[in-house]
Amino acid sequence: MRFLIRVVVNGVAVLLAARLIPGIALADPISAFIAGLVLGVINAIVRPLLIIITLPFTLLTLGLFIFVVNAVCLALVAWLVPGFSISGFWAAFLGALFISLVSWILHAILDDRRS
Repeated sequence: MRFLIRVVVNGVAVLLAARLIPGIALADPISAFIAGLVLGVINAIVRPLLIIITLPFTLLTLGLFIFVVNAVCLALVAWLVPGFSISGFWAAFLGALFISLVSWILHAILDDRRS
């Protein structure tokens, strides 16, 4: 159940990002929820590996390189999911930042209601 909630929250965040950030496009709402599912899988499997590989850059930039890793993960999702596209690095960067922020807020609200 918790995984399903995460997928829905990620899907809503992707929908909002596509509406608000230029350079991010969705063919339909179903693509957003598929992108949310794929984003969850990539964040669970690929992102930790990228963080370990890029650890020297992350330490050198005092953690700011994590934003680049998030943008790369979102670009990978766009490459894998038909109907979800990102036009460039800055769109991926802003989209990853926005999706992270919206997901964090929605998870905080949902977890607060559970308590």
